[in-house]
Amino acid sequence: MRIYLIGYMGCGKTTLGRKLAATLNLTFIDLDTFLEEKYFRTIPQIFKEEGEAEFRRKEQNVLHEVSTFDDVIVATGGGAPCFFDNMEVMNNTGFCIFLDVDTGSLVSRLIHAKTERPIIKGKSPDELHHFIDEMMLKRRPFYEKARYILKGSEIKPDQVIELLKNHN
Repeated sequence: MRIYLIGYMGCGKTTLGRKLAATLNLTFIDLDTFLEEKYFRTIPQIFKEEGEAEFRRKEQNVLHEVSTFDDVIVATGGGAPCFFDNMEVMNNTGFCIFLDVDTGSLVSRLIHAKTERPIIKGKSPDELHHFIDEMMLKRRPFYEKARYILKGSEIKPDQVIELLKNHN
């Protein structure tokens, strides 16, 4: 079994992925962490030294790699679904689930996040709300290519398990 969790940053891909992996006894892979470990550099370093285009190529490479793994739950970076053949790979090799969380909930989570996210650093709540809305206009068409969409501000492992049971 292979499950891919996609959606905007702060939607809960990593948190849900870890809980789901523990519940289903699967391996959890955070694609960003996997990429950093494979290339021995942080994502900000790759962006700074090689640019976004090269980062996206590396991201595609690691996605193709993990798409061959068995019994995994993969949380992608927020932009991963928007490049190359990434959505097709995820839909063709596993259960791709878009975690569709409303902008207000994303703003609340990201403003109070312990993890620093350079792309949103220093933004006020209003600026962040506007920024997320703009990004979602661009990304939603890609996210909505996922075979499955779960909407809500607090998506639980049970909802994913129920979804999988109903679509087997």
